[in-house]
Amino acid sequence: MTDAPVVTRFAPSPTGALHIGGARTALFNWLFARGRGGKFLLRIEDTDRARSTPENTQKILDGLNWLGLDWDGEPISQFARAGRHAEVAREMLARGQAYKCFATPEEIEAFREQARAEGRSTLYRSPWRDVPDSDHPDAPYVIRVKAPRDGATTIHDAVQGEVTIQNDQLDDMVVLRADGTPLYMLAVVVDDHDMGVTHVIRGDDHLTNAFRQKMIYEAMGWAVPVMAHVPLIFGPDGKKLSKRHGATATADYQAMGYLASAMRNYLARLGWSHGDMEVFNDQEAMAVFSLDGIGKSPARFDFKKLENVSGQHMARTPDDILLAELDSFLAATGQPPLPDGHRDRILRALPFAKLKAKTLPQLLDQAHFAVVDRPIEVDPAAAKTLDPVSHGILADLTPQLQNASWEREALEGVVAAGAQAHGTTLGKLAGPLRAALAGRAVAPSVFDMMLVLGRDETVARLHDTLARQG
Repeated sequence: MTDAPVVTRFAPSPTGALHIGGARTALFNWLFARGRGGKFLLRIEDTDRARSTPENTQKILDGLNWLGLDWDGEPISQFARAGRHAEVAREMLARGQAYKCFATPEEIEAFREQARAEGRSTLYRSPWRDVPDSDHPDAPYVIRVKAPRDGATTIHDAVQGEVTIQNDQLDDMVVLRADGTPLYMLAVVVDDHDMGVTHVIRGDDHLTNAFRQKMIYEAMGWAVPVMAHVPLIFGPDGKKLSKRHGATATADYQAMGYLASAMRNYLARLGWSHGDMEVFNDQEAMAVFSLDGIGKSPARFDFKKLENVSGQHMARTPDDILLAELDSFLAATGQPPLPDGHRDRILRALPFAKLKAKTLPQLLDQAHFAVVDRPIEVDPAAAKTLDPVSHGILADLTPQLQNASWEREALEGVVAAGAQAHGTTLGKLAGPLRAALAGRAVAPSVFDMMLVLGRDETVARLHDTLARQG
């Protein structure tokens, strides 16, 4: 099947938001398909009707959309295909690859209780496997697939290598209940076959399922897709990633303001590697992503590495795209949009603001001076720099700035000369200027702020400060 056009799929159950582990599985499928000109399909495994809700489905779609993992065609509902699944179960029955089992739940439980009491395997062997139709009772039945009884079954896994189990560990699993509804194991195989899936890339918690699902492929005479079972994600403590480690849902990272491009980069490196590639874009990842680059051991989620990757993506992202990212972030988190009158200012601030930010809230914080309205509220730390001495220096400096050429070199010259005239340094004068222009003790370079704000706004903020001190 490796010569066929690549088709991968992501098949989440809509029982909650998109987990970060599921997001990585989707990403691996997306990269593998897109890098080979193939298709990436989406199937919603919504057969658990009690827990599968439209709201949860929408959360999954929203998570994939935020991450930028586009899929081909419409999402497929597994529940809607129940009729097709039942049809395949009956076809296996007609082929002699499955059989009707009339054992009642009470009989099966009694067998298992006795087996446990005697220390034997509780694997149920139905007495109905080889009973001819003429001896069947008129009673409810389930359909079981005929598992091989002798020898061994091997999965040639693209990540785990060859994995073998003895066939005496396989039971004749039920594929169709007595009420005619299919079971998950059957539904997955039928859907993957009908969707033309060539590569099943999923978590290694499904590895044991692969042996049972292979029975259905072989019973139907269908080609088995390439299997690739990816190790789970662990927290920093080496235990399975859970809420005790912090954020686990994709939406949490969106709300924290990480760039989607950074999340794609970081998740791709979480368990996969190629040479010394650490920070890369989608096209670079697609060009080299392969299943043999996925490790066999669980990857550990490292928030410091995520922040480092996010900071590098922030610095590399074009300013107009960052502005659009800010708009989307504010909307997604229910915050007011950027003021129309300040959009040009914040766009001018982004080239230096993004160099010190790892998340969008940090970016907004770096560019805060550009969007705050006069009169600016000065925080306590900044207010300490506005003593009578600095007030006198600012009073002398303001008219000089009013008449200065509004270019960095000229502005630096005016401020440096003002500092020297008052027997101080440019570094010491920067504090009062930051307080006047940003209202904060920690802010970008005063000259960066001046150039972003422009002459009129800069001078107006200085006048406000002098009026407060006066």
